[in-house]
Amino acid sequence: MNPQTVLLYDGSFDGFLCCVFMVYDLKISYPNIKKESQKDNQLFSTTELVITEKHKAQRVWKGFKLKTSSNQQRELFKAFLSEIKGVENTLLSYMQTIFTKETNRNIDFSNKDILKISQVGRMVGREKHRMEAFVRFQLTTDNLYVATVEPDFNVLPLIISHFKDRYADQKWLIYDVKRNYGIYYDLKTVEVIVIENFTKVSSGIYAENEKDFQKLWSAYYHNVNIKSRKNIKLHKQHLPKRYWKYLIEKIQL
Repeated sequence: MNPQTVLLYDGSFDGFLCCVFMVYDLKISYPNIKKESQKDNQLFSTTELVITEKHKAQRVWKGFKLKTSSNQQRELFKAFLSEIKGVENTLLSYMQTIFTKETNRNIDFSNKDILKISQVGRMVGREKHRMEAFVRFQLTTDNLYVATVEPDFNVLPLIISHFKDRYADQKWLIYDVKRNYGIYYDLKTVEVIVIENFTKVSSGIYAENEKDFQKLWSAYYHNVNIKSRKNIKLHKQHLPKRYWKYLIEKIQL
């Protein structure tokens, strides 16, 4: 019985690519890629801690790009951001298939790994669009627009371009409290930041007119609703309830 090799990595995309590099470099026959936070003691397995090294990740990604289309690359990245348990091994299997076949950019949906990645990619894509629509900024006393989010998937890397283009003249921070990191725009570049003990913006640090703007927006939202055409089921379908606690119009002011 050949033992399984568990590869533990830091959870980053570069870290995952380094796992792929190690699989080929050490000729690992039965790999099982997991985040360090998912470490467990398995019988009949060996464990390797994978160090994230940029040059190794770049080599793997360059090789993958040579054999795939930009759409395939996006779908793989989106599937990785889903954080679904075991998705790394699906991605590894898919990449092994890509690396072993002749260059062919056609997508074969009869391949179970490709089908799974496509399905997960669509789920992540929907969450990305919801975040772009449902993010609500609040202006603080230091002239920073702050938004708190808690998406199902790790979509912050996917929404950077949207907000950087749309709010290019404002400093803003979008913070994912579920994953404890955020993206911060300083009028020039976007940086990934981590804030210890981050909490929702409290009224005590609102800019002078922020509360008034929130009341105006809430009043507008409630006044444009047509009560006779109210459809709660459809409303929750388009605006899932899990987002409500971060929406100004859903909070009692």
